[in-house]
Amino acid sequence: MVTRLSARPEGSHVSGRYAKDRFILQQLVNKDFKLRYRRSVLGVVWSVLNPLLMMIIMSFVFSYFLRGSNVENYPLYLIVGNITFTLMNEATSTGLRSIIDAAPLLKKVKVDRWVFPVQKVFSAAFNFSFSLIAVAIVMLFFQVLPTWHIVWMVPALALLMVFCMGVSLLISSLAVFFRDMIHLWSVLLTAWTYLTPIFWDLSLLTGSSAPWFVIAVVKANPMYNYLEMMRCAIVYQSSPEPMVVVLAAVWALAVLLAGIAVFRKTEHKFILYI
Repeated sequence: MVTRLSARPEGSHVSGRYAKDRFILQQLVNKDFKLRYRRSVLGVVWSVLNPLLMMIIMSFVFSYFLRGSNVENYPLYLIVGNITFTLMNEATSTGLRSIIDAAPLLKKVKVDRWVFPVQKVFSAAFNFSFSLIAVAIVMLFFQVLPTWHIVWMVPALALLMVFCMGVSLLISSLAVFFRDMIHLWSVLLTAWTYLTPIFWDLSLLTGSSAPWFVIAVVKANPMYNYLEMMRCAIVYQSSPEPMVVVLAAVWALAVLLAGIAVFRKTEHKFILYI
């Protein structure tokens, strides 16, 4: 009787595989970070200055049009909404091309393909962390002290990242087969920007007697709920409404499941189209 001493337990094989995926994720995030700031004079500082400059310009322009709004601490309201939406924008826009751009590597090395769109979300979240410095500067300038409600940032960002992973898995799969998705997504993001109350407030709709379905569409917008959770944590300093949290979680889970389903169904054909 021959005993196969070389056989590896199934558990060790799986754990080794995930350890490899974690290592690849770390290396890709580091690579993106270095490429992003390579030959940049300001480097990481630009990630702090950019949201500050955008806040100053947009506050100057839109505060005139929003004089009838009930928004308090409008600069802080604006910068929190802007950096949160930018996180989604960057994560999905880079995730969209992640499989296409990784074509040379995928043709040479056997690696789990889901790593590439997911890695783009982590890279965007890493860049987002520097934007929080700008938020801290604005809070300090306007003498807004954080309260315990700041902890709501954690579930808000976690749910937003899960949502972005689902979107990235979905659209990166579609982009492999339909390159028009690259141009279509930029159009959708533009429309999404105006549908989301980044620089305007929902009270403008309720105060203008807008049809109920318009307000319902805005509130059902996934990014409205993630922005609302972030603003409750930082700007309003209160707990978000239960429906906001529920919708944020439902959107994150539903989109992630859809993204995984589409990605798994199509990934075996990627090599034929990239």
